[in-house]
Amino acid sequence: MDRTAPPLATIAAALRRERERVGISLTELARRAGIAKSTLSQLEAGTGNPSVETLWSLGVALGVPFSRLVEPPTPAVRVIRAGEAPGIRSEQADFTGILLSVGSRHARRDIYLVELDPGALRKAEAHIPGSVEHMVVARGRVRTGPAAEPVELRPGDYAAFPGDVEHVYEALEPDTMVVLIMEHPD
Repeated sequence: MDRTAPPLATIAAALRRERERVGISLTELARRAGIAKSTLSQLEAGTGNPSVETLWSLGVALGVPFSRLVEPPTPAVRVIRAGEAPGIRSEQADFTGILLSVGSRHARRDIYLVELDPGALRKAEAHIPGSVEHMVVARGRVRTGPAAEPVELRPGDYAAFPGDVEHVYEALEPDTMVVLIMEHPD
């Protein structure tokens, strides 16, 4: 694997996504970034060999950090299965810390203990834009996540998913208990 080769597919998708988000044409973005329209067209097609300077100029023109153009997007739903996350043990007690999610400086988090029983599916409306839900199953099994793609979780499993889309909670066993952390932009 060539570690110096740019991630062309990621760059192409990011450029299209960010250009459409800003609502400008290829011609306008090329003008703002000071590059040829043909160069930008090649980059959005996943070809070419962009330099750091070219990508930096495009990032500035789009109002996004360089990293947003070269890093693959974080999946909308993340799941960490029980026993699969690395932990750091204490020397003083039988205690292991497992970091599941790093919080944003610009977010508010509300923590809930939720008890569920099988029966009805709970549908939750979308929360404010940018909301994210984090869930750890303490007991039982649950199906949760965006209504279009829920995941099944077992004790100790962790999932994060967008809270700003319709989402669901469904207990799959009696006496299911989860810790739910709702993160909202500040």
